Amino acid sequence: MEEKKKMINGGDVLVKCLLQENVRYMFGIPGGQFLKMYDAVYRWGREKGINTVLFRHEQAAAHAADAYARVSNTPGICFGTVGPGATHLVPGIGAAWSDNIPIVAIVPQVLSKTEDTFTLQGGLDQLTMFKPITKYQKSIREIEMIPDAVHKVFREATSGRPRPVLLEIYEDAFLAEIEEDKIPIISSERYRAIAKPAIDNELIKKSLDLLLNAEKPLIVSGGGVMRAEAWNELQEFAEYLQIPVITSITGIGTISNKSKCAIGATVGSITLSAAQVDVILALGCKFSYTMAYGAEPFWKNSQKLIQVDIDPTIIGRNKPIDLGIVGDCKLFLKQLLEEVKKTQKVEKREWLDYLIGLKQRLHTNYIKKSSKDRTPIIPQRMIKDVLEFIDEDAILIVDGGDIQAFTYEQINVYKERKPLSTLSSIGMGHLGTSVGYGIGAKLAKPDKQVVSISGDGSFMINIQDLETAVRLGLKNLIFCIANNSCWGMIKSGQKYSLKKRYIDVDLPEFDYGKCAEGFGCYGEQVTDPNEIKPALERAKNSNKPAVLDIKIQFATAEITKLMATLGSL
Repeated sequence: MEEKKKMINGGDVLVKCLLQENVRYMFGIPGGQFLKMYDAVYRWGREKGINTVLFRHEQAAAHAADAYARVSNTPGICFGTVGPGATHLVPGIGAAWSDNIPIVAIVPQVLSKTEDTFTLQGGLDQLTMFKPITKYQKSIREIEMIPDAVHKVFREATSGRPRPVLLEIYEDAFLAEIEEDKIPIISSERYRAIAKPAIDNELIKKSLDLLLNAEKPLIVSGGGVMRAEAWNELQEFAEYLQIPVITSITGIGTISNKSKCAIGATVGSITLSAAQVDVILALGCKFSYTMAYGAEPFWKNSQKLIQVDIDPTIIGRNKPIDLGIVGDCKLFLKQLLEEVKKTQKVEKREWLDYLIGLKQRLHTNYIKKSSKDRTPIIPQRMIKDVLEFIDEDAILIVDGGDIQAFTYEQINVYKERKPLSTLSSIGMGHLGTSVGYGIGAKLAKPDKQVVSISGDGSFMINIQDLETAVRLGLKNLIFCIANNSCWGMIKSGQKYSLKKRYIDVDLPEFDYGKCAEGFGCYGEQVTDPNEIKPALERAKNSNKPAVLDIKIQFATAEITKLMATLGSL
């Protein structure tokens, strides 16, 4: 008698494919079309190492997938049910898209036979909705198509410039069955390139020639260095020639704070001295608003620019180039190191020493400003105490307007910033990431301390998922809220460019500590600057997710004041 073949459904097939990609967590909220996927996880997926994480809002789930990807440097997975669940994912996916973070967003679609019948949650063109904020969109109706579709979305998410992708699966595919031995699932190295292409040696020589002949060179390290995991090569090259390095926000941690060559994060770290640079090596860096667009007066049009990026569309944007190189930053730096060691070493110590002196003066000024015992607490003091308190290898989340600017002023002053450990939605300027980022980061690195610095307005946006953090039993996860009872950056704009005509910027008094206790967290309100560190210690030792409501005065960061004056806020 012929042995009966084992049949599995579309949910089983999807989970098998995700396990092949080493997926451990899927962040989202259940929906009717996802029942087969959930059942596969329940029946056998958990024992194989994959699990779902229930959130209270899909936006926070997308933020968790974003943070998981940033910290682990592998794609994060999120999902929302057809229609409203998919629309709730959009803000989180948009934030990740702007920062080049690989996320696989999975959404179902209604049964084919009901798609044009005004069925519940139907009638939404989800692919078109996600197209502006995803690199690739794939929709399938048949169970046999699931493996190939998963291969395609992971290839697109991880190759070239990483970004979110969308996989839409019709309920038809979930409900169908197939013989288990007929599933064409293959390992990642069989369907996508793992090795990076070598860079033409002439371009390496030209790059090195420009840098060796420069009097005042500067390396700008961006998110492309982070995604390529090229921090060791960057530091070795910079220190070999004694070339100063600044990072973009997404590049924070790509060079050690302890390195002599590390000057700081963003152009603000060296203020107008950026205009003195004669040759720039920009690695995986966009000359965006955080880099003053590469324009005068912060920079000079006469500067020679070597720009290296995995994405050719980034090269030459905003700032004209002298040498554009399409390639992986890690491989570029490896080849550059090999070439430079063949030549006579030409160190740039005088220029580097000048910038080190400037950095030290700036740091001294920041420390002086932030050491004041005023009440209400000044934001600089809050930032100083948090950054002095956190573990050396802590994951830091920054979420807000002015409080971000205050944080980045001091982020390199006190302790090391490790690679893959500073999370901020900087490209989109998206608010409300704290809780989702915190959960995703903690699940990716459970042994690390995770600390968030956020504004009060931004923290409220996804406050509901404090319950998720409590349910998951997350510890040493601390949310520090800079509570000035207003939308600070917008209020600053009204103050400096609209003669203090304040409207819709002031928020009512609210105790976030008590609110957090209601969710099951440790909660505390802090009004005395000398109580910030003791409160942080109590939060750390609480063995619960913790929320510190730190009452600060309304104050404006210098960069916000400048933006408001220029009318760009």
